[in-house]
Parts: sequence; structure tokens; C-alpha cells
Amino acid sequence: MKKNLNSRLRIIVSGGGTGGHIYPAISIANAIKEIDPKAAILFVGAKGRMEMKTIPEAGYQIIGLPISGFHRKQIWKNFRVIAKLLVSQWKAKNIIKNFRPHAVVGVGGYASGPTLKVASGMKIPTLIQEQNSYAGVTNKLLAKSANKICVAYEGMEKFFPADKIMMTGNPVRQSLQIQSMSREDALKTFGFDPAKKTILIVGGSLGAGSINKALMDHIKIIRENPDIQFIWQTGKYYFKDVESKVSKDKPDNLYITTFIRDMNTAYAAADLVVSRAGAGSISEFCLLHKAIILIPSPNVAEDHQTKNAMVLVNKDAAVFVKDADAYETLLPTAIETVKDDKKLNTLRINIAKLALPDSARIIAEEVIKLAKNEY
Repeated sequence: MKKNLNSRLRIIVSGGGTGGHIYPAISIANAIKEIDPKAAILFVGAKGRMEMKTIPEAGYQIIGLPISGFHRKQIWKNFRVIAKLLVSQWKAKNIIKNFRPHAVVGVGGYASGPTLKVASGMKIPTLIQEQNSYAGVTNKLLAKSANKICVAYEGMEKFFPADKIMMTGNPVRQSLQIQSMSREDALKTFGFDPAKKTILIVGGSLGAGSINKALMDHIKIIRENPDIQFIWQTGKYYFKDVESKVSKDKPDNLYITTFIRDMNTAYAAADLVVSRAGAGSISEFCLLHKAIILIPSPNVAEDHQTKNAMVLVNKDAAVFVKDADAYETLLPTAIETVKDDKKLNTLRINIAKLALPDSARIIAEEVIKLAKNEY
């Protein structure tokens, strides 16, 4: 690519699939725009995935690639996946030729593979942002040709070339860093008593089956603890089942919702958070100094959520509940923990030590440094 000292900064951000990839991507893009308001940013995602809706809502243009993940069990289906991959690489090449980016950022997810591979082949600087403590297959493959790899956990040199790694932490939704509501006011929005301890239970936007079942079948335990309040986000897949089973005899100390849009308020209300162990969520908890119980999803590649969780557990910064044990132990563990002020304080102090603020800005600065070599 020819250098042009008067050229407007152009950056491609590629990846997605889940909120854990998409929200960091948006945060990085926003940080680039804060540094250089004239910068042009184009997203490249996967058709049919949530980024195709979420990215335009954030104010950015996105182009979708016809790509999907490999089937690990039904191998014969991968012939079609390979065909999609080849088409996606061809389309990514055309996107790059037309947009002429000065740098390309990969945040993980299907689309980042072909986009960064093509960019590297065209000698365009690339940066990878790896959210997890256990690197994904796509990022491990892309690392060989990447110029910079931004990580959130120590020890990532076992996956990536050490000289390319930069410890930045994971970018989080900027709105979460602006805490404008007190705990008391936050609890009032849920109709709860500020004098009582409150547990926030989230399983992601889609929901978590094991967490929901553990609560749904043990409503009696919630009812028997009226001094504790529960905010329960079921996720859209499970809300109808939960509502039909619980609504007729719902305890007064239980608030149920399909999805919480204002996580700022929910976090402010919570004395304890119960959550999956996605890297993005963990980064939010660290920045907000929240006491947490982590229940890693067993349905993720390389069991990376358990590895994420154990980084905190080993530093007494989180409580761990195995997914298979959640049905019997989740509620008793949560109730015991929230009643223990000393334990809550220890968890808050230790998780605060793991916070890496300003991640989006730091990564954005690195992207711009790479891009300037192309001006």
C-alpha cells in the first residue's frame, strides 16, 4: 500500500459472534475516534451473527462475510464450511482493496480469520486482541503474521510470540466506567430495600440453562431467605419457561427479567454477582470491584471459561462453582457468600487488584502507531 501523508486514517475492525467479542470491538473503535475524530472505521463481521445488528446500532458500518464455524462432530459438513471460507477470503480481499485500511484489528470470531489473513498477505499491519486466558484457534493461527497481540492475562507467551505481546486488559463498555447511580437508588429501580443484601444472577443475553434450572427448581430457597434480594436475568431463550413456572407464586424478594439493558444500574444494586466466566464480563467485574461467583460454561472451545475463572479463584478474587454442581450448590453458595461481609470485602479487594483500566485507549493508540507506518 502506498504511503500518503495527507491520507485520512482508515481502520478495519473484524470479528464478533458474541458480546464478548463485539463490545471490546466497539470500545476500541470509539477510542480510535476519540483520538482521531476524522478516522474512518469499517467493521467486517459474519452474516447472520449478532454483530450485523449491534455494530450499526453503535453507529458504524459493517460488511458481513458468508462464514461459519467448523463442525467438530459432523465432519462431512465442513466441505460447505471450507467453501464459505474461500468465498469469505475473496470477499475480504475486495473489501480491503476498496477500503484501503492502514491497519486491521481482529477481536476474535469467525470473520477475523479471513480478514486478517488477507490483510497480512497484502502487507497491511494487523493487531489481534485476545480476550481469554486460553487463546482461540483462530488467533493462534493469525499470531504468526500479526504485528501486535494485545492480551488480558499473564502467561500468554505459551500461545503467542513473546515479542509481539502487550498486556492491555480487555476493553469494556464505556458506559460501565461511568457509575452515576448509588446502590440505594439502583435498588429502588428494582423495587428493592437498600437495607437488604442483593444478589445479581446473569447468564448472558441468551441465558444459561444450568443456572436457570438451579433457580427455577429451588424457588423455595429464595422464599426462605427474605432478608436477601435476587435480581435474575433469565436470557431470552428461557424467560417463558421461567415465567410460567415462577410467576404464579413469585417471592417478593425476587425480580425476574429476560434481559437487563442498563447493566450500570444492575451492577450498582448488587452486593454479589453470579455469572458465567466470559473474559469480557470478568474484565467488567474487575473494573467495578464486584464480588463474584463464577460458573464457567462447559460448552465453549478448550474449556476456556474455566481457565479464565481459575485465574481469579487462585488469587481469592472469585468463588468457583462447577456447572455440573450448580443445580445443588449455586443458591446455597451464593446465600452463604453474600451473608459473609468479610468474604465479600476480600473478594472486592482482590479483584480490584486485577483491573486494567483504559484498555480501549491503550489498544487504540497501538492501532494508530501501526497505521502511521502506512501513511
